Amino acid sequence: MDKLQIEGGIPLKGSIRISGAKNAALPILAGSLLSAGPVTISNSPHLHDVTTMIELLACLGVDVTLNENMQVEVAAKNLSSFRAPYELVKTMRASFLVLGPLLARFGEAEVSLPGGCAIGSRPVDQHLKGLEALGADISVTDGYVRARSNGRLVGCDVHMDLVTVGGTQNLMMAATLASGTTRLFNAACEPETVDLGNFLNALGAKVSGHGTSTIEIEGVDALHGGSHRVMPDRVEAGTYLVAAAVTGGHVHLRDVEPETLGAVLDKLQQAGAEVTVGDDWIALDMAGRRARAVDIETSPYPGFPTDMQAQFMTLNALAEGTATINENIFENRFMHVHEMKRLGADIELHGQSMAVVQGVKELRAAPVMATDLRASSSLVLAALAAVGTTTIDRIYHIDRGYETIEEKLGQMGAKVRRVS
Repeated sequence: MDKLQIEGGIPLKGSIRISGAKNAALPILAGSLLSAGPVTISNSPHLHDVTTMIELLACLGVDVTLNENMQVEVAAKNLSSFRAPYELVKTMRASFLVLGPLLARFGEAEVSLPGGCAIGSRPVDQHLKGLEALGADISVTDGYVRARSNGRLVGCDVHMDLVTVGGTQNLMMAATLASGTTRLFNAACEPETVDLGNFLNALGAKVSGHGTSTIEIEGVDALHGGSHRVMPDRVEAGTYLVAAAVTGGHVHLRDVEPETLGAVLDKLQQAGAEVTVGDDWIALDMAGRRARAVDIETSPYPGFPTDMQAQFMTLNALAEGTATINENIFENRFMHVHEMKRLGADIELHGQSMAVVQGVKELRAAPVMATDLRASSSLVLAALAAVGTTTIDRIYHIDRGYETIEEKLGQMGAKVRRVS
């Protein structure tokens, strides 16, 4: 099993390109099932989760080709199966997003209940409630969701009980081929949902309001082929900005969308970083200073993203002062705390949703183990700042969300190597 060895204490300095967003590419790949015409998706990141989604599409009988630049061409004219098996869905929650497209276009789907990171309960009840409102017959047996429709789905108003990104995306896709108009209330506003809406519209869908809490979808008879470029990964960008902040360095990120990182950039500035932005770039300069502690409270977009909580815990662990972190999205997202303490962090947990972090002047190297995707990135950041060489085990979690992380850190002067 691969590990990362990181020699800490080196301020990061350099320029890197940000990859396409995993959390946008996955629903877009699922959405390609809605079209019988060829679909071309560019700027897809080279990640294990993306490979898993491509494998799932192939398992359904879709023709998928991939070139060396991670441009994906999907031809879903004919499918040989409408069943997404447990063996694939268990490894990645986003696989569940094939449910809406399969049901809308083919009138049937059988999809395993999802897996993914063990960061708490993420039920799919809002997905199923919405599909039933659109006219689907839903049953859950033997760990599979079985969905059928008698003819086309029928548009209606769907009021979601809570903000759910996956639920919003599944229902958006299903509604594109429904008869009539669907309105999704209390919809997720995340940029990745906006990107999905833009992709669907490129194929001939009529989606409006994406990026607001009310999304309207006017159903069409069919979607055609088309092309789309996946948006930049705002979480990857945020992670490398924090990496520069915790090491007192200076980085320049290319191919980013600064407007999607508002809450993260605000917190970095509060921590004492000098942040400048352009149309498609962000620069951060810490000038060797120690960060100031900043309180964090996660919430749905445009609030502070849960996917950046662990990284800011590392920043606060080394900052001047005390910070409180409130995790309001997932109830089991502090699994990295015990590993951070092995490096010398002073963190006190209050239940499953609050942590109090007292900054220390230095962390010291120790062997640690990654527990989930974003928790693993917090350990990488801590190792970059720690005194000595840290070994991080179970880095397959990191590979699910960060493309060639050791190469990009190396471009900024870090001493990182992958070992077996």
